[in-house]
Amino acid sequence: MGGNIVDLRGIAMDRLEARLDQLEDTHRSVIAAAYDNLAGTNQVHRAILRMLDPVEFEPFLKNLDGDVADILRVQSVRLVLESVQDETDPTIQRLGSVLCVAEPGFVESYLTEGRPAVSLRQVSLRQVQNGDPLIYGDAAASIQSEACLKLDFGPGRLPGLLVLGATDRQQFTPQQGTDLLAFFAGVFERTMRRWLS
Repeated sequence: MGGNIVDLRGIAMDRLEARLDQLEDTHRSVIAAAYDNLAGTNQVHRAILRMLDPVEFEPFLKNLDGDVADILRVQSVRLVLESVQDETDPTIQRLGSVLCVAEPGFVESYLTEGRPAVSLRQVSLRQVQNGDPLIYGDAAASIQSEACLKLDFGPGRLPGLLVLGATDRQQFTPQQGTDLLAFFAGVFERTMRRWLS
């Protein structure tokens, strides 16, 4: 009606529409995150059930880098055990694609990357330039991110490490939650304690 008339109702409606759009975007994000969490939970549960299928130790370990790795969508699953045992042991040779034997102190050094640490988290997620050849062998050059699950096999036993290596640089990053992987590590620890006893 004139240049000096302000339509307050129109301004209020524009602001309300902008707020509604923001709320709808937030709603979509929350629903997408919930579906991702549910899918991740189902994926870890399927991997655990598959991991528990074998009734003998060697198939249990070989299954890790087979079906369990496929379910978790990772390139490699490696079990690192600290030991003073010689790597030429026939059992270690047979399980070489899954099992890696390292000297005592290796797990802490690998997790901290040589830096002093007050306490170690059970699950560490990180991006890497290339995987460690000691752990990944020939596949080391293709590994771009990894999840390191510190394992406690009980009193009087050296620690272990379960390492999940992925070719996708964004699969494991420090910003991600680790609850499901901590649960996976807990189940794995308890299963290994049974085999070790």
